[in-house]
Amino acid sequence: MTNLQARIEEHIDAISKFTATPGQGTTRLTYSKQDKQARKYIKEKMAEYDLEVSEDGFGNIFGKLEGTIKDAPSILIGSHFDSVPNGGSYDGPAGVVAGLEVAALFNQNNLKPKYPLEVIALIEEEGSRFGGGLMGSRGMTGLLREEDFKNLTDYNGITTIEAMREIGLDPSLPKKRDSETIKSYLELHIEQGPILEDKKIPIGVVETIVGLTQFEITVEGQAGHAGTTPMDHRSDALVTAAQMIAQIPSLAVEEGEGTVATTGKLNVFPNGSNVIPSKTVFTVDIRSGKEEHIQHVIDKLHEMANSYNRDGIKITISQQLYMEPKAMNPDIIALLKETSSSFDIPYCSMNSGAGHDAMVLAEVTDVGMLFIPSKDGVSHTPEEWSDSLDIAKAVEILFAAAKKLTEVEEIDK
Repeated sequence: MTNLQARIEEHIDAISKFTATPGQGTTRLTYSKQDKQARKYIKEKMAEYDLEVSEDGFGNIFGKLEGTIKDAPSILIGSHFDSVPNGGSYDGPAGVVAGLEVAALFNQNNLKPKYPLEVIALIEEEGSRFGGGLMGSRGMTGLLREEDFKNLTDYNGITTIEAMREIGLDPSLPKKRDSETIKSYLELHIEQGPILEDKKIPIGVVETIVGLTQFEITVEGQAGHAGTTPMDHRSDALVTAAQMIAQIPSLAVEEGEGTVATTGKLNVFPNGSNVIPSKTVFTVDIRSGKEEHIQHVIDKLHEMANSYNRDGIKITISQQLYMEPKAMNPDIIALLKETSSSFDIPYCSMNSGAGHDAMVLAEVTDVGMLFIPSKDGVSHTPEEWSDSLDIAKAVEILFAAAKKLTEVEEIDK
């Protein structure tokens, strides 16, 4: 095992310990105690690699290696460090670790960039606490308005601002970043699917990222006693929600072309075994490689939902996130492929069926993305695993690409 591999495994293992569910996967929600622990580790490593460490008003973390060109835009490299409930150790952190190790290689090889290199660790990509997802990247690029950010709450009614202050973060710090300060963005992520493993190829060069939208649907009915309310006098919010949810997969199937739709969250109020539910809230996630398919399913979703606005039932639909399909920058794609070939590292072109911070940054800068294999194609579970050797290969490619993009100069330390 190389030193690079060993450091990668050490990072992954260390960050994986910051979980609210030890022994049952990684649960690291944004602005939680585990978030605070992980960010402390990340900031310490950034400082160890001689990076200038800062945070913004969302809690995104930046580690900057200054360049020789005054006020030049930065090459960003990184990913997110939050998780889904009971998830794995690699989704997000693998990309943050890759960024840290690229910075470590700059440091070890006495490299000084003309353009700054910035390692970034982003918050709330998963949307597990405050909904919507991609919050850190949407916030820093201005796609999430500050007012909307402040009004977000978790399922306990805690606001983003309250949660930030709870772990010592400063929400008054600058939030939106000027796009003129960003030259490009590189991200490594686990594939979260079976293609690379099936092909026995260690690197996927991402060419496009699927478009996605997420909705929160609220069904309001009337609470009542489970034993004394006749069946024909009920406005049962859960039964209505269940009927709607059962129809949602068919909307994607009818659209075809790889379109998918998922209900991932369901909350029932008042959630008593002997009480007719008065309200249910559930999410709908729709994804497709073509925007017109997403729009068609959205139209069908609204039409279907509105048909249930009757018999004491009220339906409210709130769109929490919308991202168009995104193409990665062709010049960076070519650079990543050429670099892989120069190292004799096999690669293949890929499209991403999952959303990533890269698709948000693609709104404001040139973006490139690499995938590495996921064992058995699984992700968002404790069984999620990727080989440190594959991560190390990706780091070597990203290091070479970052040197090219930052236009490094050899210096004596």
